[in-house]
Amino acid sequence: MIEHLNINLNEDLTVDSGYLLISEPFMPDPNFERSVVLICEHKEKSGTFGFVLNKPTEVSVGELIDLELLENKAFIGGPVEQNTLHFIHTFDTIEDATPLGNGVYWGGNFDQVRVYADSKIISSTNCRFFMGYSGWGKKQLDSELEQNAWIICKIDLNIIFQTHPQELWRTILRRMGGKYKAFAHFPDDHHLN
Repeated sequence: MIEHLNINLNEDLTVDSGYLLISEPFMPDPNFERSVVLICEHKEKSGTFGFVLNKPTEVSVGELIDLELLENKAFIGGPVEQNTLHFIHTFDTIEDATPLGNGVYWGGNFDQVRVYADSKIISSTNCRFFMGYSGWGKKQLDSELEQNAWIICKIDLNIIFQTHPQELWRTILRRMGGKYKAFAHFPDDHHLN
């Protein structure tokens, strides 16, 4: 079930961990064009941290680190520090993981991830790895929200693992209905309209 949080300049905008940011259809920044960002941390004093969910690469996680992960491909998590590797998952048994909602977690004890990988428990349906992250300084995201660059939504986070990454942006917008459903049908090249 999707709960859309309306963006209205006359109301206080709310962003929180476990929420998604959906880019408006014609965002000019290529790092975030037609992207879905999972917010992992939002602090008024220090800023916001998250991962782009729908920018897969052809690079396997095993190519990046010494870890055998069958078919897990790394994702571009954002433009910041792409030499770092982060992960989200559905394992409630991984110590020190941060709950984001709906049984989805961020990070945790990487030694346990190694054991799960060796046991072939990890797959693309329960764990995603990201090179780099998306970050906004104090008030930076608020400014982008005021410019209507993003749509904030709260949704069952399992959609992350149940939807093909390249269909995620359109799928969420369609489910939101109304004008958002229309956004999902905009052509990739807006000059074709």
